[in-house]
Amino acid sequence: MSKILSTPMLGASSRGLKGVLSQRAQITAPSQARWLSTKQTSAGASLLQDKKNGFGFARSNPRPAKPRAKGVTEIRGPYYSVIPPFYMIHFFSRYNLTGFSIGYGQAISRRCARNVKHHPPRIQDGRGRSETNKISRMGQHVDGLKFAGGSFSLFEEKPLRELLDLAHEHGVYVSTGGWAEHLLTHPDPDHAFDRYLSKCKDLGFDVIELSSGFLSLPDDDWLRLADKVHSYKLEPKPELGIQFGAGGDTPSLSVAPSDPKKLISMGQKFINAGVKRLMIESEGITENMDSWRTDVVSQIMNELPPEKVMFEAADPKVFNWYIREFGIDVNLFVDHSQIVQLSCLRSGIWGTADTWGKVVSFRP
Repeated sequence: MSKILSTPMLGASSRGLKGVLSQRAQITAPSQARWLSTKQTSAGASLLQDKKNGFGFARSNPRPAKPRAKGVTEIRGPYYSVIPPFYMIHFFSRYNLTGFSIGYGQAISRRCARNVKHHPPRIQDGRGRSETNKISRMGQHVDGLKFAGGSFSLFEEKPLRELLDLAHEHGVYVSTGGWAEHLLTHPDPDHAFDRYLSKCKDLGFDVIELSSGFLSLPDDDWLRLADKVHSYKLEPKPELGIQFGAGGDTPSLSVAPSDPKKLISMGQKFINAGVKRLMIESEGITENMDSWRTDVVSQIMNELPPEKVMFEAADPKVFNWYIREFGIDVNLFVDHSQIVQLSCLRSGIWGTADTWGKVVSFRP
């Protein structure tokens, strides 16, 4: 990663995100986000849903209104790039997108995207310059906001709170992403974890991811971490995998994978402990593999409740395979840049050679 995320790159100027928001129509006070669910929004129907004046005559797979229990899409934001404030505001506000993830990496300056031609909105950034946002509207297609690698700790508190408030205002639950492993290496992990959860609660996070891809952690200790998260009225989201050392874009896999039965057994323990959704790490299954472990995915889908499982699939070939094999209701975690492609695939309106015209549903 060539550059580390910095708050100035995210518009943390003297005016900050609120300064940008002041250029928009007044919004209502932030509401408390609920884990794995979002409030109904007032956004209008998409052209594909508009049977009278749009493209509603074309066949497409219906998407249930949020909150959704299945077919959930979580987005990883710019892991190798960061975003300017007007991008975030219109991602959440103007286009009512309901899930995003902030990582770290290189700054971008492309004015986001090149899709909207009809009356693109003009807003002011933190320095007073006018910017034309050209983000395409994606409305109700996303269900999760996730930070990456402790990147939220690099923010100044005020712009971070503003970002979380903005997410909650638009019905977005917010996840810390994986940082628990870092805290477990501290001399007094119990004290460190209490302080971590207390501050995350205060900031407005909803979900605490619990990953241990780099650590050897006893099962009972992992369950105790989930209990501790619950005690703070936050939701734990364990990340499970079969490859030791997974996470952080590990370049090579030199350690033999574990038995998938171990993952399934641990997943069942977490579900019995009240965990609402599990993240399945892609490394060792579809990432950094000469041959995908599709047998592992099948075991997971057969032995754990599908609605309780989300698969990392930040590669078009991978999420195309998941949709083809398991249908539109599979829960997926993808990169923010892939949301349009995945949404077209779920809707059945486009695809690759093996999925074009083949992704269907029957919901009379």
